[in-house]
Amino acid sequence: MAVKDLFDTAGLTTTYGSAVFAEHVPERTAEAVAALAAAGYANVGKTNLHEFAYGVTSQNPHFGTVPNPAAPGRTAGGSSGGSAAALAAGLAEVALGTDSGGSIRIPAACCGVVGFKPTFGLVSLAGVFPLAPTFDHAGPMARSVADCVTAMRVLADGFQLAEASAPRLATAWGADEALGTGAVDFPFPDDVGPAFMREVADVHRELFAEHRDAYGDNVRTKIERCLAVSDAEDAAARRRRDEYRGRAEAALEGFDLLITPTLSIQPPPEDVDELSVREALIRFTFPFNCLGWPALSLPVGPTSLQIVGRPGDDGLVLAAGLSLERGTP
Repeated sequence: MAVKDLFDTAGLTTTYGSAVFAEHVPERTAEAVAALAAAGYANVGKTNLHEFAYGVTSQNPHFGTVPNPAAPGRTAGGSSGGSAAALAAGLAEVALGTDSGGSIRIPAACCGVVGFKPTFGLVSLAGVFPLAPTFDHAGPMARSVADCVTAMRVLADGFQLAEASAPRLATAWGADEALGTGAVDFPFPDDVGPAFMREVADVHRELFAEHRDAYGDNVRTKIERCLAVSDAEDAAARRRRDEYRGRAEAALEGFDLLITPTLSIQPPPEDVDELSVREALIRFTFPFNCLGWPALSLPVGPTSLQIVGRPGDDGLVLAAGLSLERGTP
């Protein structure tokens, strides 16, 4: 396994992608890493990431930009870009990533590998530096859905693939309707960003006050914006997030799974201004962080598709991914 350097590893430097923690060596190992190690996975290395996991390109001013072995010259995606790149380069069988707005699925799509964001809370985040705690997820990445399934059996107690055959599939946002039984008008969240930003601000408030100049320009700009979010903006965004859950459930009524593209744009050049493409890259992924629903990104031909289920339907999402990967109904 390769381990995103947001997960604590006892006795090994764990930087969280930040110069502030360049010499940080934890005393304890994150629960997800420890579980995989106990199951026989060997840690082949820590992987680079966007600073503090707050970005979608893995351009890190302290430790370098993550290259994309599958598409040289294009971004590897982020924030779990190093994990996706390690898989694409054949350096590991499985990698651990985190996903708060698409940080597993975006790099998986950019690097042509598989990434799974489980239901919120299913995989432990103990020992992982937070970004926005009620949006944060941990999950496996691999070169196949089957390898993600194997990892999930370790990461989530009692995890099982669903045995349901012929789930009712819906498509949205331009996914090929031939993959499902009908297109649905699945909604996007309405200005939920301030709730996310307030959580980021709360994580970084004291650290940023002490180490502001040690943050890279890209993340410093975003943290400053987060710190400016007012109580009223935060409260209104949380109400809109609650309303979004109801609208999403209503849109998927009558269907078991939703299929969408993973990305709304092609992976941009590796030297792109991250702030200029951030919203486009998270457009199809962030909704499911707002909802906490399980979402799987996998390569299908030259593109990447996302299979999404309701909370707790992780086994159904991965079973559908296996079928699609194998080309079976």
